[in-house]
Amino acid sequence: MRILIADDHPIVASGCRTVLADEPEIDLLEASDAESAEQLFLAQQPDIVLIDINLPTVSGFELARRVLAKDPQARIIMFSMNDDPVYVARAIEVGAKGFVSKTGDPQDLVEAIREVGKGGTYLPSALARSVAFAGPTVARNPLSRLNAREMEILRLLSTGKSLSEIAWLVHSPYKTVANTSAIIRQKLGLRTSAELVRFAIESGVS
Repeated sequence: MRILIADDHPIVASGCRTVLADEPEIDLLEASDAESAEQLFLAQQPDIVLIDINLPTVSGFELARRVLAKDPQARIIMFSMNDDPVYVARAIEVGAKGFVSKTGDPQDLVEAIREVGKGGTYLPSALARSVAFAGPTVARNPLSRLNAREMEILRLLSTGKSLSEIAWLVHSPYKTVANTSAIIRQKLGLRTSAELVRFAIESGVS
């Protein structure tokens, strides 16, 4: 089984190699950003793509979208320090077959790879429970009103990117990104672009 790890932290990639060392049938490929990961995916056609949400430039959500646009059958596991139910829901929405927290049991990663590799889905039991019972909490979180693409644009705004820069990064026309920015403001009840950028920074989506 060939697995592509997209994560910009060398220590995380090293940890994954250690966790999977007892799985001799697994061959690991590594990329440190969405662009190189996308190129490796196209060149090597891995069986599973393990994607960190917080990649440099565009996020893991955007990388997952690009991978699935190239291959709708791609098996993706999202991997993050943030196990907020909103992020888990967005990972599922974008098409991930599994979600594993970096702060969880390392065995969760092994189980996720086994299940997703067999064509199934995987959430660690503790995370599945938190998502199942998080309804009211999620509903109160303004981020729950945004879909994965809107979350990506909000995240890029929080890093100081202009709309034209965002359009280039997410491979979309400027007008589409500007319209999406307006929709985000409407969903969040914000009036100006400055308010939206402030909200993006304060919400910690970066």
